[in-house]
Amino acid sequence: MAYKITLTPSGHSFDAPADETLLNAADQAGFKLPYGCSAGACGACKAKVVAGEVDHGSSQEHALPADERAAGMALMCCAKPLSDLTVEVREVGALSGIPVKKLPCRVQKMERVAPDVMLLQLKLPASEPLQFLAGQYLEFIRPDGSRRAFSIANAPHRNEFVELHVRLVAGGEFTTQVFETMKEKDILRIEAPLGSFFLREDSARPIILLAGGTGFAPIKGLVEHSLHKGYTRPIHLYWGARDKAGLYMDALARRWADEHPHIQYVPVLSDATADDAWDGRTGLVHQAVLEDFADLSGHEVYACGAPAMIDAARQDFAARGLPEDAFFADSFTFATH
Repeated sequence: MAYKITLTPSGHSFDAPADETLLNAADQAGFKLPYGCSAGACGACKAKVVAGEVDHGSSQEHALPADERAAGMALMCCAKPLSDLTVEVREVGALSGIPVKKLPCRVQKMERVAPDVMLLQLKLPASEPLQFLAGQYLEFIRPDGSRRAFSIANAPHRNEFVELHVRLVAGGEFTTQVFETMKEKDILRIEAPLGSFFLREDSARPIILLAGGTGFAPIKGLVEHSLHKGYTRPIHLYWGARDKAGLYMDALARRWADEHPHIQYVPVLSDATADDAWDGRTGLVHQAVLEDFADLSGHEVYACGAPAMIDAARQDFAARGLPEDAFFADSFTFATH
């Protein structure tokens, strides 16, 4: 059985089978909705069901708390229709026309930029260039069919390769493979581009970029794209890490700030050691933003990192006036198997 789904405010509508998620059904109908992990964990695809009923499926509590569920919110990547629906959601027109491809790639370069961070460069087939938006991600398709997602760290004008920043996760099978057995010239398989984390170029609002750890990867892509396009919207980049080694491209970020007056860079360490000899900002990176901005109502925020950081930033920034539609996030979820 299929139900009629109407999107508001666009007025677009499509049919969705009862056993299909709303995100997949919309995509098959040619309508692009915001999304991130596609596993009910990040909250990027959250939307309001204005009329009708859904099965929430595997939505996770931290991404869709009980009070939000009771208020009619749902995660489009998990929710399936139980009736005709009207859903209030922002469509993402910029994703239209960008094909998602499954491609082989070759490991071109491996560089350990921190004790637990590996920079990978993947060479793509010359006959199949990859079109993507800065900030999107890819998934490795492993031989057993399982997948691992990593943000693309370069801007799309440099699409002869794809750059990734892979952090070693304790007990993580894939990241252990990257650090222990992977070698240059290995052939891997990917699907890309994925996700709706990208720069909204039709806005003139000042930008706050919030990165935690290797959440710097898509943020780097956003900055490089912005510079390539010649945009001069004020950018305030906050990068948080446990220790100084975690700021594995600190020199690059400082160079951006030195060379471009519209870019400010604030590194923040949460667990600096004596060896770090750190005299900069300390604590939680999103708290540093709160210390610097009493009113966020005129800004846009692009946040990337651990779910706890994303959730705290979303809540605390909203309390400072940040509009709900001005917070864009890429929440990292980690798989060990």
